[in-house]
Amino acid sequence: MKKSTTELTVDYIKEHPCIKSCLKKGLINYSSLARLVAKDLNIEKKTSKEAILIAARRFHDKLKKEAGHEKKIESLLSKSELEIKNKIVVFILEKNINFDIVEQVQKQVKHENGTFYLLEGSRSYTLITQERYAGIIDKKFKLKIAKKNTGLAMVDLKSPKDIETTVGVLSYLTALFAENGVNIVEFFSCWIDTLFIIPSNDVSKVINFLKF
Repeated sequence: MKKSTTELTVDYIKEHPCIKSCLKKGLINYSSLARLVAKDLNIEKKTSKEAILIAARRFHDKLKKEAGHEKKIESLLSKSELEIKNKIVVFILEKNINFDIVEQVQKQVKHENGTFYLLEGSRSYTLITQERYAGIIDKKFKLKIAKKNTGLAMVDLKSPKDIETTVGVLSYLTALFAENGVNIVEFFSCWIDTLFIIPSNDVSKVINFLKF
């Protein structure tokens, strides 16, 4: 089914977090935005810029209504604690790994109070640990390693229990990363802990925009 000009405009804004953020704050020149949307979507000859402009303004009104809920999210996050761990490494392992070996490695890491997370995907496992254990993983799994990412850091946001029932927290957080140009290599949560694996050289940037 063919989408309307309004739907195309809203989709475009949603796919561009920086534009959405500026629109929400009233920092957008609507005429310039309409020209940009029409050009990027190649619909200059199929619709009027006025229709795009109206759609953008209506979406701005909707975003303004969401601002109150964002204050609730920011209030929740202001009570959170931030923990950073450097020298993190991520291994992508094949599905047919030996779990006896996984258990051995996990016991060793946990005995030393190290970091160890194993996440199951549809076609692989993601193992997150510290670089000091990278040699052990390399040796134990050898040909089972599909990919290895180094030079990473783990950002652990420890929030109040209310995060479980507060709508939009994760969307709000990931938008902050996107707006500040920080790539999320891996992301997962465990109740009150929200964890982001990012490039180490972006740590200072993350600390700044996660100050609530």
